[in-house]
Amino acid sequence: MEHQVASTTTGAADSIPSHYRSRLGSVCCGWPRDAYVPLMVFFSRPLPKPHPRFVTENDEPVYLETWRRGLLEAKVERALEELKECRICPRNCGVDRVADEQRVCRTGRHAIVSSAFPHFGEEDCLRGSNGSGTIFFGLCNLRCVFCQNWDISQREKGRQLNAEQVANLALELQDLGCHNINFVTPEHVAPQVVEALAVAIPRGLRIPIVYNTSAYDGLESLQLMDGLVDIYMPDFKFWDCESARTLAKAKDYPEVARAAISEMHRQVGDLRVGTDGLARRGLLVRHLVMPGQIEETEAIMKWLAQEISPDTYVNLMGQYQPQYQVKELGTNGSHRYQQINRRPTAAEMSAAHEAARRAGLTRLDSRAS
Repeated sequence: MEHQVASTTTGAADSIPSHYRSRLGSVCCGWPRDAYVPLMVFFSRPLPKPHPRFVTENDEPVYLETWRRGLLEAKVERALEELKECRICPRNCGVDRVADEQRVCRTGRHAIVSSAFPHFGEEDCLRGSNGSGTIFFGLCNLRCVFCQNWDISQREKGRQLNAEQVANLALELQDLGCHNINFVTPEHVAPQVVEALAVAIPRGLRIPIVYNTSAYDGLESLQLMDGLVDIYMPDFKFWDCESARTLAKAKDYPEVARAAISEMHRQVGDLRVGTDGLARRGLLVRHLVMPGQIEETEAIMKWLAQEISPDTYVNLMGQYQPQYQVKELGTNGSHRYQQINRRPTAAEMSAAHEAARRAGLTRLDSRAS
């Protein structure tokens, strides 16, 4: 059955099924319902039956063992040390964020949180029946000219929260029945994520952690996450350095993303799910199919199959549409980014899926296949 997308108009919260609405009340994690409901998608179909080869019976999040071994405090100390001369992401700004200095990501000592809510628009294995507990961090270390969330990634919109406050959000989302905690755009606030988890875990956090990233991650930050993150979900955007320079202002993106995804896979391996079909641990790679860039898609799919694993779970996303600076006109009156000023065609989406299959990837997200 087709899914229902909640309206984006005022009063959209009224479209939440009554049994769920009664649990949310008028606010969720401190945000009014209308602030997050437009991003929620409700599904009536059951989860796909998992292939036995990718099923695990281990339901315990990896961070519990880290906690039991007494390693959380050392991770927090290391995380804060890295903030003092910031090398958290590949921008390597070198500013003292403990002293609230800022540079590329415009984030100082504490993370900015734009919203927090149960998200029903994520992959089936994440959203389940109760949603993925998303915590959207504000601002970003990339400058994607086409960003769909530019109003929070390129504008300071949200609240500056300390570790205890972020931990409270995670615990509230768990209490709402969310299947996981989904940290969205955490690349520039990895130390703050570590701090928050060190508060939330002893207080009873018991669901998987999803690290939902652009793949423009520093290796040291990812090593901090080793033993804390259950599911890595990078979006591998570009293969070509010139595309990355022009469209994200980060020429080194392809090299950084390959190193980051390799490290993610080293830590968690291929995606595994429980008998209920919900993700428990592993790597899930997203790729936003861009107009006119099928060659880059082909190269990324080939690399994933050959260098990571042919069992990599991949979501080829077709929701790209011209947004943000793509719609702007240059001084000559024409669009500045004319090459991506359209939606990908059906033929391009079909070619992307064929490229993945030809590369040997078989675990393609069922909603887009």
